[in-house]
Amino acid sequence: MQRDGVVLNMVLRIFLRIIAQSLQTHCPGAVNVDKAALHIGAVAFIHRFGSSLNEHVHFHVCVVDGVFEEVAGDVVADGEPAPVSVIFHPSNGVDETAVAQVQADLRRRILRAFVGRGLLESFEAKEMLAYQHSGFSVDAGVCIEAHDRAALERLLRYCARPPFAMERLRKEGDALVYRCAKQRSEPTSDKRGAKVDELHLTPLELIDRIAALVPPPRTHRHRYFGVLAPNSPLRASVTAMAVPAQQVTAQTGKIGTGEGAPGVLPQPTQPEPVPTKRSPSHYLWAVLIARIYEVFPLLCPLCGGQMRLIAFITHSADIRQILDHIGVDSEPPHITPARGPPLWEECDAQMSDGVEVESDWDMAAQPAPDYEVDQRINW
Repeated sequence: MQRDGVVLNMVLRIFLRIIAQSLQTHCPGAVNVDKAALHIGAVAFIHRFGSSLNEHVHFHVCVVDGVFEEVAGDVVADGEPAPVSVIFHPSNGVDETAVAQVQADLRRRILRAFVGRGLLESFEAKEMLAYQHSGFSVDAGVCIEAHDRAALERLLRYCARPPFAMERLRKEGDALVYRCAKQRSEPTSDKRGAKVDELHLTPLELIDRIAALVPPPRTHRHRYFGVLAPNSPLRASVTAMAVPAQQVTAQTGKIGTGEGAPGVLPQPTQPEPVPTKRSPSHYLWAVLIARIYEVFPLLCPLCGGQMRLIAFITHSADIRQILDHIGVDSEPPHITPARGPPLWEECDAQMSDGVEVESDWDMAAQPAPDYEVDQRINW
């Protein structure tokens, strides 16, 4: 699955179908509901790497612990149907036994799919079903409370992490040392099976490991399923069910005023101001950049003072005038002609008849491009 996107998508779909079937079974409020009207909400993160820069395809899936029932609206007076609403049914009784059943169903259905696609023989699949340790593992040990937004953000950041961390890399002499995320995870050549915590690599070995972890082009690493899918007609109704964290804190943090107790006068109650609902598209762009890159773009890198936007200029003549005024080149740099191949003598190549060696390949005349590339738009 490291390079075969079709097989990877198939395995992920099987995994999500089994999760949906398990949640439908463990939702008491959805027992008598048509299964076609029940939907899950999940976000899947595809990881092609392990903790020690090794190739290891696995999935991290954040699933809402319940199912959403699609309820069709009644027909209004104009003859148009009312918008579709949803009802959430929380799950109950998802224990180790249920997780083990999901793992067993996952192993059986994936092996059956591999046999159907010709990736495995039938006798090989039967032998793998009899293995005590078949290589399939499902863990559901992390559960986030409904309104613990900080914990949910930490979990999503962990699932969306890159395969490589600069903080774990250091240089020792001519070698590069990479500290693994998990202790005792990197095998060694020791016959006793000893493992170490660090990788000692040459620069080329480090590049080779990182290059092997680059995902295929034009593929998504983060995928949304069920009611959270971008094209789901229920997504707007589901996201509207979310309660703001400030409102939950205000409801759970109310303290009695002591009204009715001896010696306590009733306090006049003031209506709490209703917070204005802000659309995610109206968030400050600098705050969004700071959350992603952990650098606030409106702080001056020289003095640390606060910067502010005074103008947004798009006219090219004004831009050139400003750049010329501050001493910055307003014209794009000229493209240097491509270099020729290295000298044959330096490469120890065998000379053959008909090969002419020029004195200096860099100074040799090379044809100019037929068109002029403007680096202001092609960069």
